[in-house]
Amino acid sequence: MRFLSWNVNGLRSALGKGILGIIKDYDVVMFQEVKSDVVPLDFQFLPYHVYLFPARKRGYSGTMTLSRQAPLSFRYGIGREEFDSEGRVITLEFPDFYVVNAYFPNSGEGLRRLQFKLSFDEAFQEFVGSLRKPLVVCGDFNVAHEEIDIARPEENEDHAGFTREEREWFHKFLLSGFVDTFRMFVKEGGHYSWWSYRTKARERNVGWRIDYCLVSAELAGRVRRANILEDMMGSDHAPITLQLE
Repeated sequence: MRFLSWNVNGLRSALGKGILGIIKDYDVVMFQEVKSDVVPLDFQFLPYHVYLFPARKRGYSGTMTLSRQAPLSFRYGIGREEFDSEGRVITLEFPDFYVVNAYFPNSGEGLRRLQFKLSFDEAFQEFVGSLRKPLVVCGDFNVAHEEIDIARPEENEDHAGFTREEREWFHKFLLSGFVDTFRMFVKEGGHYSWWSYRTKARERNVGWRIDYCLVSAELAGRVRRANILEDMMGSDHAPITLQLE
């Protein structure tokens, strides 16, 4: 089973950049920051079951999941209105596992939303802990876990996405029983999934790895491949992929 996860930074914008030609090779596709409250017509004729969870605020946040196989069940949100109003989590249930598409909040300029982000982190962990099957959790976590995951760690210490609190939570989340699938295959730095549009950061590869596909430890033996499609354009994020046996 092949998964693709991508913060598209606006679904309609990404459609104009050839996104449909990219997703066709994947069984489950997870988009974050879709900024849309309707499923574009382009997706309605594809061989996928489509699940859209928009934010209440138009043109903001939102997630969408496409699945070739009909899930046993689906769920929007994590049961907390303050977070669910931003359309951040879609969960699909399959026979062997759940697939969770997650778009974590950004801590914001001046860390104005840091406490909101940390509250979401804890609520999300509580939610996935209530699911009684192994998990595939993919999305934009809006945090660079370790110094190896960011091009300039010293300059960004205590900035949004690289605060001690955010990194400690992510580490704790992994220790609760999850595996960072990309790091199963790639140990060195220099591989990122997001680059600022400013100062041509992508051309210079001054980036952050803030998008992850995690799996429950019991699924780790089924992971065959995990990658960042760093050369794939269409957003300020690169798509990330996962293949399970």
